[in-house]
Amino acid sequence: MTKAELVSKIAIKTGIEKLTTLAVVESMMSEIKDSISINEAVFLRGFGTFKPKKRAEKTGRNIKKNTIIIIPAHHIPAFKPAKIFVQAVKNNLK
Repeated sequence: MTKAELVSKIAIKTGIEKLTTLAVVESMMSEIKDSISINEAVFLRGFGTFKPKKRAEKTGRNIKKNTIIIIPAHHIPAFKPAKIFVQAVKNNLK
């Protein structure tokens, strides 16, 4: 499902104009990005948690040059679904 399809479905279910729905969806995504970028988790009860996840420093290889490089520790965005969400997916995809 694309963002446009999501906006269309939400607009139909709520009866709100597509432009307004698009603005709300864009704003929600922007707020989640902003929160994660300042190391703050976003908890959506019954859905899941968006949070920054720390990746430890590790060694990697450049295969073309056959050299070892150090990949520094860094943070990535992560999503952990709620137990209710996971259970619903398990039950529906049997």
